[in-house]
Amino acid sequence: MSLAVGLFATIVLIQVKPAIFEAYLVDPANWRAKNIRMDLPKGERGKLIKYGHKLVSETPKWMGPDSDDDVLKFTGNHLSCTNCHLEGGTKRGAAAWIGISQRFPQFKGRENRNVTLKDRVNGCMERSMNGKKLPEESTQMEAIIAYMDWLSEGVPEEISQQYTGFPEIAIPNVKADLVKGKEIYTVECQTCHGEDGAGIKTANNSTYQFPPLWGQDTYNHGAGMNRVLTAAQFIKGNMPFGQATYEQPKLSDEEAFHVAAYINSFSRPVKQFTEQDFPDLVLKPVSTPYGPWADDFSEEQHKYGPFPPIISYYKDKHGITKKK
Repeated sequence: MSLAVGLFATIVLIQVKPAIFEAYLVDPANWRAKNIRMDLPKGERGKLIKYGHKLVSETPKWMGPDSDDDVLKFTGNHLSCTNCHLEGGTKRGAAAWIGISQRFPQFKGRENRNVTLKDRVNGCMERSMNGKKLPEESTQMEAIIAYMDWLSEGVPEEISQQYTGFPEIAIPNVKADLVKGKEIYTVECQTCHGEDGAGIKTANNSTYQFPPLWGQDTYNHGAGMNRVLTAAQFIKGNMPFGQATYEQPKLSDEEAFHVAAYINSFSRPVKQFTEQDFPDLVLKPVSTPYGPWADDFSEEQHKYGPFPPIISYYKDKHGITKKK
């Protein structure tokens, strides 16, 4: 290989996966999350990153129901990606995108294979956004990935791990109580999300300031947030909005559990073909509320618990320790 060819190959690799090559450059003590207004790079890459940020923060306007171009109506509700991936995907405990480029490809039980970051984006498009897949080579997909790659640049491994997923909860050994859940919702959630769970839109009506939690303009029944344990983890680390953080939650684990069940007790859009999820049913999370399952526990117990008996079953029969 000539020096010129080798140099060209190196440059291409750095452009595709900058996070991998730059992670070692930043000391954890000096690291901070990137700010879209202060840190955006110049040139074409900066423009693509900015467009990606626009897509995830004003999703219905640019690639959803409110798009002026019918071809770009990929999402089926008026949520923005950042209604769940809070603070532009930079909030710890809210499925942050910081370091996410370094974590893919990774194995996912729902597909029973290694999935790419583009696969993961499209999983959200079809479920949380109740829409359809983005073409993998589309400008929209490339812009979203560029934004995520940018957030992942220079992130030390120990920081990346801190920003992975949601906070853990101690799973109560009881069935979720919808009456308690409603009481908690009324006190802690209703002001923002409404008595009817319909949320509040932004002043310019471009998306939701506080998203709907049930009804036909929210995530569908195949979304991860429709699992009570997943929703409880998110709620613990982030809700009530502006009051709870990963480090200092406001609700107890049990309160988050009950209110998550109350929220998910209401109707929402139904995703087709969810029976094809988790080809290896042994890998299905215990709180997945739709069948089939690799056990004889009832649909109601898979939706509302108690979950420890199901967890014990998989541990004893299959040697698998499930956390949700």
